[in-house]
Amino acid sequence: MIERLRTGARMSKIVKHNGVAYLCGQVGSGDNVTEQTQDCLSRVDALLTEAGSDREHIMQATVWLSDMADFAEMNAVWDDWVPEGHAPARACGEARLARDVLKVEIIIIAAIKT
Repeated sequence: MIERLRTGARMSKIVKHNGVAYLCGQVGSGDNVTEQTQDCLSRVDALLTEAGSDREHIMQATVWLSDMADFAEMNAVWDDWVPEGHAPARACGEARLARDVLKVEIIIIAAIKT
C-alpha cells in the first residue's frame, strides 16, 4: 500500500511504501548557504519524524546547490547534522533551483523505524 501525507495538487510532502519514506525536496530560508542548509535540514527533521523515521535511518540523500562554490559551506552544516556512523549514500550536484534566492535543496529517502 502507498500512503501519501500532506498531498496537494502537485505533490505530497511524504510518500511511504514498503517501509520506506520518500520526502519531497526541501529548501530553506536565509541569506547564505549555511542558513538555508540549517533551515532545510530542520524541515527534513520534521518530515522524518512525521514519517516515523529519523536521521539514523536515512538511506539516500540528493543535494542540489545553485553554485558548487558553496559545497564546503554546505558540507560543514551537513557534517554536523548527520549522526556519526550513519552517513547515507549521497550525491551532490549543481542545478538551477526553483527561485533565484535558493542556494540548496535536499531530497531524502529513509527507512521507516520498526
